[in-house]
Parts: sequence; C-alpha cells; structure tokens
Amino acid sequence: MRESVMSQLPSDGPDAAMLPPGSVVPAGDQRRARPVLLSAAARKDVRHRMLFYRQAALDRVQELTGVTPETLRTYRRELSESDLPELLLGRGATPAFTRELPQAALLYLVVRAARPNRVVETGVGPGYSTTWILAALEANGSGELLSLGPGTHLGRANGVGPLSVGSFVPPSLRHRWTLVLGNTEERFETLVHPEHSTDLVFVDRGEDLDRTRFELHHAWESLGPNGLLLAHHVDANSAWSDLCHAQGLPPQLLEAGPPPMGALAVSLRERRR
Repeated sequence: MRESVMSQLPSDGPDAAMLPPGSVVPAGDQRRARPVLLSAAARKDVRHRMLFYRQAALDRVQELTGVTPETLRTYRRELSESDLPELLLGRGATPAFTRELPQAALLYLVVRAARPNRVVETGVGPGYSTTWILAALEANGSGELLSLGPGTHLGRANGVGPLSVGSFVPPSLRHRWTLVLGNTEERFETLVHPEHSTDLVFVDRGEDLDRTRFELHHAWESLGPNGLLLAHHVDANSAWSDLCHAQGLPPQLLEAGPPPMGALAVSLRERRR
C-alpha cells in the first residue's frame, strides 16, 4: 500500500473504496522532532526499557495468539537484535515515550504472533506505537496498518508533547501504512466496518468516556473470529472494564503498566458461548 496522508482506503467493497479527504493537521500543532542526544550508557538504558517485558505479559501473548513458546522466543530474539530503539531515538522519540508506552515491544510481539492482515490504530501522534506495529508487519512480510489521527495530548505523560503526526515513522516502513487525518467518529466507524475483515485494532485514546466506549464497541464488533482488540490507558475511564464485563469477563490485561494495556481476543468470547 502506498503512503497516504489523505483518507484513502483500499477497495475492500463497493461502498468503502474512499473516505472524504482528511483534514490537515493545524500548523500550530506540528513540531519537528530532533534526534535524541544521549550518552552511550543512557542509550543502553533506554534500549533496555524499550525492550523490557514481564513474563506474565509473554504468557498472555501466547494465550491470545496461540503462538508456541519456541516461536515467541524467536520473535523475542530478533527484537533484542533489532536497531528499532536506536532508529526511534534518531527520529526524536525521547525517553518519555518509553514511560508513556512501556509495552511497545509487546505490540511488536503480538503483531508478529497474530500475523494480522489488516490493523487499525486510533489516536496516532508522532507514530511511536505506529512504528513498532509497522516493524512487526514488515517482519511478517504481509499486512497493512491504517492509523486514524491526530490523537489527543490530554492525559499524556510529561515530555510527550505535540509533534508532527507520523514524524517517527521511518520511510522504509511507510509502504504498509495509510495515515487517515480527520479524527471523527464517522471516519473511525468506516475504518472498522465489519465488511473490511479487520484482524487487530489498537485503541489509544484520552479520557473521553463516550468516545472510548464508541471506539471499543465498534472495534470489537468489526473483528473476525481470530481478531484481537488492544487498548492503552484502560485505567482512564470505565469503558474497557464495561466492555469486558459485557463479555462475561473481568477486565482483561495484556500488561499491567503503568499505564495498563488491555487485550481481548474474539476467541475468548466464542469459547464462553
């Protein structure tokens, strides 16, 4: 898929070939990121934090995706040898982003293990989580990511300020990416329409309860039988716990954080029927 900063979608159906042109990002909200200058010791520490995950989260990845322990170890090894942390630092991803999204490496592992063909992400900013997802799709050799933005800065960690949307995403990964500007409910609902057969949705919103409920509901209903729903900052409001309870489940986490990230597999719903 070619890179786009318009609201263009692949022709998955006669009624969904194109969305209205996306709104431009207001010039006042765009800032160019600068490469992060750190000592060798500090860069090593940031790399360690970027690639850190707990065993409980790895066990959860296996449960959600059905990947074998041997295969997951292979993905972990390739990630440990990856230059992705250095690449992100070079594009301006400050250490604050490792505190904002400490589960970035888990995003990579989930995408590698689940091997989704169509991924939708909400609330995109400079593209920190976007880059990890795209790197995993590239390693899979298949799949596309559609990112809806720009996202809100409210409730974000200190140091995660307004930057140009997508500025962290390296050109080498953009051929699998479509950036959809104009973050409206109508546009999101079109992106995750069930006819598109979405495999994975990553919802990354602020504290707006109604909007979060809307996105989680439509994302969940759009997923196929092997679909996965991930949500960041699930402690911001009750939307995630409400969705899980509606499935007869306690709040489901991929990783406790902080901030916590939730994860639900459609297969869990099917097993409870």
